[in-house]
Amino acid sequence: MRGLVLTLWLLPSVALAYPEFQKFSQVTSGRGVNCAMCHAHPDGPDGVKAGQIGSLDAAALDRLNQARIAFEPGLSVDSPILNAFGDEIIKTVGKKAVLAMRADPAALATAMILTDLDGDGIMDGDEYLDGTHPLDPNHGDPWKLAVVNLGRHKLDLLLLALATVLGLYGLGHILRWFGHEADVALGKGSRPKQ
Repeated sequence: MRGLVLTLWLLPSVALAYPEFQKFSQVTSGRGVNCAMCHAHPDGPDGVKAGQIGSLDAAALDRLNQARIAFEPGLSVDSPILNAFGDEIIKTVGKKAVLAMRADPAALATAMILTDLDGDGIMDGDEYLDGTHPLDPNHGDPWKLAVVNLGRHKLDLLLLALATVLGLYGLGHILRWFGHEADVALGKGSRPKQ
């Protein structure tokens, strides 16, 4: 029991989040960015709430320690204090590179340019630069989302435009027919002979 208490007391001091990344994203994007971009809890890893180190049981601490030793890229991790984006960062670049990138947080955007975890069409590196959440398909730069969605739905839009043009063409003919019938009723025109 004393060992667990000592571990929980020491862990927060070595498990600090890396605020350089949050600060860079916030300054670059001009948006409010919290720790939930990479972490399971919006307040980061320190604390006793769900997704924070103080709330972890022994099994979760083992998963945390496994994630912490993933120094090289390519190792899948399931850290209880990171979300899927944080886990993907560790898998893609490795913990050693993450530590090195603290001096140049812009390098993270380049490293994550090939992943799109939420499937919204905006690469995770771009979402990091834009200050949008890389796990929320509805949260992204509006212009980029519009361009992606226009590309995804171009057949739908083409069919919608075709239906609109044909509908207006038909409506024009109906209105001309009504006008002709009104002229006939007023004696200004005649019906074609059959």
